[in-house]
Parts: sequence; structure tokens; C-alpha cells
Amino acid sequence: MDGHEVILDIRGLTKEFPGVRALSNVSFQVRRGTVHALVGENGAGKSTLIKILTGVYSASAGDFLFKGKAVKVEKPLDAQRLGLSVVHQELKLVETLSIAENIFLGRPQTGACKLVNWRAMRAAAQKLVDDLHIKLDVSQEVSRLSVAQKQIVEICKALSFNAELIIMDEPSATLTENELECLFDIIERLRRRGITVIYISHRMEEIFRIADVVTVLRDGEHIRTLPVAEVSRQELIALMVGRELGNEYPKIEAQITDIAMEVRDLHREGVLHDVNFHVRHGEILGLAGLVGAGRTETARAIFAADKATGGDIFINGKKVQIRTVRDAIRHHIALIPEDRKQQGLILGMSVKHNVSIVDLNNVCANGLISEKKERSLAKEMIQKLDISTPTEEKEVRLLSGGNQQKVVLSKWLVVDSDIMIFDEPTRGIDVGAKSEIYKLMCGLARQGKAVIMISSDLPELIGVCDRIYVMREGTISGCIEREDFSQEAILDMAIS
Repeated sequence: MDGHEVILDIRGLTKEFPGVRALSNVSFQVRRGTVHALVGENGAGKSTLIKILTGVYSASAGDFLFKGKAVKVEKPLDAQRLGLSVVHQELKLVETLSIAENIFLGRPQTGACKLVNWRAMRAAAQKLVDDLHIKLDVSQEVSRLSVAQKQIVEICKALSFNAELIIMDEPSATLTENELECLFDIIERLRRRGITVIYISHRMEEIFRIADVVTVLRDGEHIRTLPVAEVSRQELIALMVGRELGNEYPKIEAQITDIAMEVRDLHREGVLHDVNFHVRHGEILGLAGLVGAGRTETARAIFAADKATGGDIFINGKKVQIRTVRDAIRHHIALIPEDRKQQGLILGMSVKHNVSIVDLNNVCANGLISEKKERSLAKEMIQKLDISTPTEEKEVRLLSGGNQQKVVLSKWLVVDSDIMIFDEPTRGIDVGAKSEIYKLMCGLARQGKAVIMISSDLPELIGVCDRIYVMREGTISGCIEREDFSQEAILDMAIS
């Protein structure tokens, strides 16, 4: 890396909020034409650092140099004009506009009389796309694009500002394997053009796949910056969490007994086709498959969040009718959804209210909600699940991803659910919190509960599950026992 000039030199950046120091004297350098990974647990200071670099926040102390010059970035447009852009995890595109219009949003190509030169704008946008060796028609409406294609539009938007450094914040969170490969190809093309990428991700395999250098932040402090080739996966995790995690996938064996739930010929017109599987008490059952295979749709149909058009469900050997979510809850089925923020939580409400919301009878006295009971229940779950929050009154939107996931889980434990369906339970969660989620799932299995885990992360399925069903095109394509687990076997069933 010594042959690369320094493009970004961060010197003593500190950011203080009332009562909280989010960053403390952070210093490190990023070299031109490299992929520089930025890692750390949720709350480590990654987002705060990026917001300072891009003008969303101002630093309390310290500064940074860009291309050897001290710069003052007071708003995002200042950063873009310098050549520093961000591709956010939550994409910021106007769905009803075309690709070209999104790329040049707010600064259209104009001709005589200051009228928009649509031909010139489309040509400029098309060149940006073509230079990445991607086949996209820039006149296409953004709403018709896949998530991966939308990310490409964001990258092209960054390049339209002549970006020399692009920050990618969790870009792989919702991508399929093929889309991820496409993203990696684009990053490699950017690197060959001398463009620098700061890559933020919780996925260790991606860091070791594409990054040249990695910087670790922990509790707002710079821990270490070093070449990726000089650190092992376990060493990097230890730097991030400040301790040895031991087994990354802690599998606690549980006694597996009789069948808790059996699904027969589950059908949803155009989506699911004769889905058959069962899960036993004490078992963690994995549900694997490519994006679009029908895993989430199966979970939602079982839970009656989406209406199934056929099939039967048996609970402890007895056929049950589940027509509504309330029916599912009554039969002790819980769904921890893929999108916890939109579907699992009421973000503007407190931890206390989110914990009790599934069944308010638990916190009622004489037909009225008891503040005392609600507070007591929330405190009990905070202690039981080790939810990191200063008080049960804190708004759940202010918690980290891992703690939000625990709040989602807590509301189902309150109603004593026996069949727990976890849909992508560790998405967007740091490595330390992931380990806690795995332990909680194993603990539920040891209590005799049946756990279904849907995940796109094959190593975690292999590490935690007792059996894995694989889905393809809306149906079950096969089942793999623990002794036969391998990524190759799962992918073979998922694509063949």
C-alpha cells in the first residue's frame, strides 16, 4: 500500500453530543485507488465519522485533509463538489423518475435558453453506466429496477460529481449472490480507475474478499488500521468487540422431540407451490434459498400476514385454521420479520410499549392498561434478554439493530410463543450482537421451542441449525441433515 498516495487524512476527529462522546480523537489515513474497509460494532462510531466527512455533522474537534489539503465540509454538497460521495444503505432515489434524471437530479444538463437538454443528459448518463460495463437503458424508470441496479444508479450519481472517493455503507445487505458478484466487479473497475472506496460492512467474508486495508472502530475510538492480508477473521472480530468471541456460531445442543408444526401443501397463487416441511420441539430448522425462492413468503403465509390459497397446518399433530394473525398468535406462533423497523416495531414508541403490544391483557388491571404492570414487564424482558437501554421509556428507534431485534423477540416471549420464525434475524447487526442472537435462539430450542431460521447467510445456517430445508421457485427442493451440511450442497439444491 505504500505506493499509493494518501487521499484522505483524518486527524483527531472528535464528536460530542449532549452526554455522549460518539467519536474520540480518531486518526487514520486512506490511500488512493484502494478498497478501505471500515468495521466495528453498531455504536462504534462509523456512521458519525461518515456524516462528518460528508457534511451532515460538524466535528467537535479535529479535522481532515482531502488530497493533501485541509478542507471544510459544511454540507453534503460541499463533499460532493470535492469529489467525496456516499452510496447509502437506504438508497435515495426518486422512483418515478428515469435513471438519467436521478443521476443528474437537481443539476440537469441545459442548452440554449437554459432549457433541459434531454439528449445530452441521457448521453452523459448512459456513458457513466456503460463505463461500468453494465447494460442499463438510462431512460428506464427507477421503480422498475432491482435493488442491485438501483445501487448502480447511486454509484453513477456519485461518479457524475467526478467522485474520487466513494463511501459504500452496507451495500450488500439485500443483494443476491449474483448481484453481489456484480457489485464486486464494479468496485474492482473503480479501483483500477484510481477511485478509492471506503467499504462499510458487517460481513467478514466480504472484507477479506475485496478490501486492501481495514480500519477498526470501537466505542468511538480508532483501534487499529492494518492490511487485510495481515489479520485473520478471528483476530479482526476480537479487535471489533474487544474480546475473543470463541466460536462465532455458538451451537448449544438441545433435546429434539416430537413434531411441533407440520406444513402440508401450502399454496399461494403465483408465489408458493405445495410447500411441505415440519419442525420439531427443541430444533433449529433452517430455511435456505436464493432471494425470491419463497422463504419469506412461506413464513408470512404460515403467520397469515399474507393469505394462503391452499394447504394445511398441523400444530402438535392437530390440524388448525389460521386465517388471521390473531389466529397465529393464539396458536403460539411468532414471526420475527425480515424488516424489523417497518414490520416488527413501532419505532416512535418506547421499549416498554413495544414489549407489551402483542397482548395488552398482560398489562391490564380492571380493563385499563396498568402503567406499573407495563413498566415491570418491560424491565423483566430488558433484564432477561440483556437489552442495552438506559430506561424502558427510551424510544426503540434510538436502539442499535441488535437491541431492536431483542425487543422484537421479547414481545413474543411475553405471550409464550412455542414456534418462533426468525426471518433474516442478523441482517444489519454487528458481529458481537449476532453471537448474542444465536445464543438466544439456542436457548429457546433448549426450552423445547421450535425455531425456524430464514437466512441468506449460509455459514450461519450451517453453524446454528439442526436441519436445513432449501427452497427454489416457491417450493421445497430438498432437506439436508446436519452431518451433510455444506455450502455447496445448499447452493446445488437452490439453483439446480
